[in-house]
Amino acid sequence: MHLAHFIQRYPPALGGSEVYFERLARFHIEHGDSVTVWTSTAIELEEMWQKASHGRQPAVQLPLECDQGETNTSQEQPADAGRSPVIRRSRPLTFPGRRYILKALSLIPIRPLQCLAMPCNPVCPAMWRDAGRYDGPLDAVHASAFPYAFPLMCGLRLARRRKVPFFLTPFLHLGDDGDSQDRTRRQYTAPHLRGLLQQADGVFVQTRLERDAVVALGIPEDRVILQGLGVEVSECTGGDREAVRASWRLEPHEVAIGHLANNSPEKGSIDLLKSAEQAWNIGKQFRVVLAGPEMPAFRNFWEGFKTKERVIRLGVLSDKAKRDFFAGIDAFALPSRSDSFGLVLLEAWANGKPCLVYRAGGPGELVRYGFDGLHAKCGDVAELARQLGRLIESDRLRRELGANGRARLTREFQWAASLGLVRTTIAINRACR
Repeated sequence: MHLAHFIQRYPPALGGSEVYFERLARFHIEHGDSVTVWTSTAIELEEMWQKASHGRQPAVQLPLECDQGETNTSQEQPADAGRSPVIRRSRPLTFPGRRYILKALSLIPIRPLQCLAMPCNPVCPAMWRDAGRYDGPLDAVHASAFPYAFPLMCGLRLARRRKVPFFLTPFLHLGDDGDSQDRTRRQYTAPHLRGLLQQADGVFVQTRLERDAVVALGIPEDRVILQGLGVEVSECTGGDREAVRASWRLEPHEVAIGHLANNSPEKGSIDLLKSAEQAWNIGKQFRVVLAGPEMPAFRNFWEGFKTKERVIRLGVLSDKAKRDFFAGIDAFALPSRSDSFGLVLLEAWANGKPCLVYRAGGPGELVRYGFDGLHAKCGDVAELARQLGRLIESDRLRRELGANGRARLTREFQWAASLGLVRTTIAINRACR
């Protein structure tokens, strides 16, 4: 099969949907398919809507020819290019007043325009133009992820013009399950995004919660495919616990609570530190280890945070550093409002670490309370602090929860089954057209 993938960013950019689509492309290619990835030049999240900050160079220098939607052959393509995806990168449009102009346009009640004009979008004119011209081999289009609708609209444009199936993996962030007016849920299920779901020939979802939400939006059940994700244990285990804890200057029995995400309010980074502060104030002894890129709202919070000395900030991790991170911590916390699944939770379990999450979105369904992790009510920092205290106090609880999580991996979370379902679904749909 010849497939086109559309996504807002692509590795070396860090993010769940980005890393997943890279893995999916490799899987297709290993099974004889060809894949062309249409994406933006953005590496850091903010580069989708603004130029790099003054004095800061982009994380990765990409070849300029990619700005016009040209195939990237200099950095992304190994010598055996026939066994790798073709990468077509387009530069997002930035201009003074961009946010306000797009916000005004997005208020016009025309759904396609609202999708294209969302201020969070990487608005890539070259991608839109080339989607209207591309005449290479093509059997299906697969796009991700909400709420970045501009690349999705480009993918839909190409699919409709070429009369091939259009598939979506939206990775819906559903927020607090108990709050029907949750802001995150409303953002990800807005009418214009709902319209995109309705135009898809198939929608891949990761949890029962996401499946039920998509069906509730009016998508026929036979077009919603419950997929689930996986973990490659060898990629996230085998770190050097003693060495990394020594580098963190931890005492041998000092508990370390890890957090790996785009550090931000949405991912629970701020709530985690607030809950840790409450636990420290009543005498709990532990450290928090933060990893991942830091968003502006988190950096602003950090400036006023008073207990900095008990927090270790690692920033973006290399593959080796990630293995060391999971080896060095004792429990993993992701009190996120904005995860459709949470691949890092599987990585924590692969290392035998228990998980602490909010009852929100995919993590709230994925983590089984009292079996392989603990929950707190979404947004309840006091309850989060109490559950954090339970993990800090009991080594036995941590071991039992972590072992139960690790045991689930081989039964429930295998990439071959997950990715194979995607490929089979697309192949069957293509054959039936």
